[in-house]
Amino acid sequence: MNKSDLVEFLSEKLSHPKKKTEEVVNHLFDTMTEVLAEGGRIEIRGFGSFVTKDYEAYTGRNPRTGESIQVKPKRLPTFKVGKELRERVNGGPLNESDDSDSDAF
Repeated sequence: MNKSDLVEFLSEKLSHPKKKTEEVVNHLFDTMTEVLAEGGRIEIRGFGSFVTKDYEAYTGRNPRTGESIQVKPKRLPTFKVGKELRERVNGGPLNESDDSDSDAF
């Protein structure tokens, strides 16, 4: 599922106009990006968490030429899957509070 599929799905599911749904999805992603850029953490219970990991500078190698290059330090966002999502994906038991009639993405 890509972003436009998500907008389409939510728009139909919630009976909202696509334009308004797209604005909400964009705002959500923009907010998440800002939080991660500031070094924050996003935790969605039952789904997972997003954090940034810091990587030190290191000497790498250009695979094409074999030349050594300096790679700058960087921060990368990472996602750690939550227990409930992992169990659902693996066909394990669902949480008792789950609505069995709800559609999954």
